[in-house]
Order: sequence, then structure tokens, then C-alpha cells
Amino acid sequence: MTYISQEDEQLRRVFKSFNPFMVLMWRMGLGSFINIWPSRIGRIMVLAHTGRKTGRRRLTPVNYTEINGEIYCVAGFGAVADWYRNLQANPAVEVWLPNGWWNASAEDISDHPNRLDLMRQVLIASGFAAPLAGIHPLTDTDEVLQKNTAEYRLVRIRRSAARTGPGGPGELAWLWPLMVFFLAPLTLYLLLTRPRR
Repeated sequence: MTYISQEDEQLRRVFKSFNPFMVLMWRMGLGSFINIWPSRIGRIMVLAHTGRKTGRRRLTPVNYTEINGEIYCVAGFGAVADWYRNLQANPAVEVWLPNGWWNASAEDISDHPNRLDLMRQVLIASGFAAPLAGIHPLTDTDEVLQKNTAEYRLVRIRRSAARTGPGGPGELAWLWPLMVFFLAPLTLYLLLTRPRR
């Protein structure tokens, strides 16, 4: 099993704690909004995969880049990442991207001859995430990047068929009108009844 430092484990937990919020944003139809500032926030997709132990559907937001129609992402904490281990057990996935939802298959290509170039592109597309982990893909030399990403796993995702229907991005978009209907009057009431000083 891959060793992960205490600092990396803490960072991993921080990222993992934001996952439910990110997935909720996608489910509410805000995937394009999340990707509005890729140079800072990063390019984020949701990967739907099958739990290797439970067999349940799991949703994980990950940074990605698209090159020649193929999607690339990185398991930045190496082979210990649960979603990566699930892909190893079952490579059939779904991807939620700002421009659609697809069935796809995932493949570890960490031994690819262009690994370093592909890795650099994914890390550039990660916005603040790579620098937070101490990696600077725009300025690091190949040698430094190779050393700092030696444990990272590079994953290629190939789309096979477009998806529609329930269970995908935007399925909770109906919440917006409901929230506006209830929260707008409540906010107005609170503003009008607030004691004046």
C-alpha cells in the first residue's frame, strides 16, 4: 500500500470534506457555474463510480482536463484514493461535465510515455489545488514535477454514450424555485421588521 504523510492525509481530509457540497452544486444544476473560473478554482467534473466493497454508486468531484476529446484526471494522493481504487475494481464510470453527462470507461495510464505532459495539463487545470499541495505546474521543471508527482496516478477516461434521465447532474434544479419562493419573502420580512437603531 502507498505511504501517505500526515500532512497529505490532513489535506486529503480537507478536500474530501468539500466533496458533498461540490456534488450538491452539480445536482442542483450549477456544474457550469463551478467551472466559471478554471484558472483559480479549477476545472471540476463529477465521477460516478461503483464502490468496490459495497457495490453502491459513489459520486466524487475531481479536477480534469480534456485533450483531443479524452478526459484526464489525477489521483493526487496516489493509489490510496478510494475513487481510484474503485476504478481499478470496476472501470465502468459516468462523467458529469459542464457540457453533458456520459457513460465512460476509466484506465490508469500512469506508465504512458507522455505521462509528465498530461500530468502537467491536469495540474494546471486544477486551479488552486496543485499549489495547495506544493506543486507549481506552470513553473516546475520536468525533474521537479516528476519527483513531486511520483506517487500520483494518471487516469484517462473515454466517453462512450451520452446519458439523460434521473440520477444525473441537475436532478435537484427544482430546488431553486422552491428556495426563492420561500426564502425571498422570509428575507423581505426580516429586513422590514428589523429594529432600527
